[in-house]
Amino acid sequence: MGSNWNPILEERVGDAGQSREQSPSFAIEDAPAPLFRDPIFDGAADPSMAWNHETEEWWMLYTQRRANVDAPGKGWIHGSEIGVATSDDGRRFLYRGTLELDVERGHNTYWAPEILHHEGTYHLFVSYLRGVPQTWEGNRYIVHFTSPDLWNWEFEGRLSLTTEYVIDPDVHRLPDGTWRMWYKDEANESHIYTADSDDLFEWTASEESALDDEAQEAPIVFEWRDRFWQLTDSWDGLSVYRSPDGEEWEAQPDGLLTGEGQRPCDDFQGGHPDVFVVGDRAYILYHVHQPAAGQRYETGMGKARQTVLQVAELEVEVEDGWLVCDRDRYAGDVTEA
Repeated sequence: MGSNWNPILEERVGDAGQSREQSPSFAIEDAPAPLFRDPIFDGAADPSMAWNHETEEWWMLYTQRRANVDAPGKGWIHGSEIGVATSDDGRRFLYRGTLELDVERGHNTYWAPEILHHEGTYHLFVSYLRGVPQTWEGNRYIVHFTSPDLWNWEFEGRLSLTTEYVIDPDVHRLPDGTWRMWYKDEANESHIYTADSDDLFEWTASEESALDDEAQEAPIVFEWRDRFWQLTDSWDGLSVYRSPDGEEWEAQPDGLLTGEGQRPCDDFQGGHPDVFVVGDRAYILYHVHQPAAGQRYETGMGKARQTVLQVAELEVEVEDGWLVCDRDRYAGDVTEA
């Protein structure tokens, strides 16, 4: 558990502290701000970071929101595909296009990818909506794909969970070797629910919520510094929880990324995160809405639809053991992307 588990490699390391593969490196001190901006629709959101073992590159998957599309109603936030950006040094990410995902015919909607690598296979769990709805109404599901190389994906099926209004999957392995998925159930007060699996294909959903202290979305669970951590997007920054075993969760008094940062394009609260651990350091990816001034398309919160992806480093306070994140730590060293 903790420092003996690397979610990028998805394998245990031995007593000598050496993994069977060379762990990738990531130099946050050299990372630009923003880390990435989608060159097509300017709406990169909901990121998921993965290490491509075949090409030895960082692969960043994300919701390609159609932020600059003049669509009626909520059409701009639907109809999105899963964008791909890659980097061989963790510093400059190159837009490579979108994943070819096939659930059924037509132009459909994909949100919030969750990617993991296990026993030579990549697994993608992603939110799915049929078509391009113009309202918030309509069923949404979590679907499963597998791939040998991150490009070619085979549809494995739709998961049967608590309701037909579920989004934002996150999957992590528990100490007993089984897998757990955390997700948002919008039909149950937008609380966080879970499902368990022995093999990543067959899932059994729990009828009890895992987190019900507030409405929230985008759960992300990771192991670091001998604890399980869970972050969620509570729409005023990120809520934080910790656990010794991934079962019982204690809420942190203060959230992360609740205000604004000083780096370019980082002057708003952080949303929908991912965390990746490299060695003994943990990094957080998150999206940030841009200023509305001068933008044609705005949201209801005084910000533009346009979102960019930023990266920062997590730390653990010595006194109380809670997470902190100084998003401006390297503000004087970064350049605008």
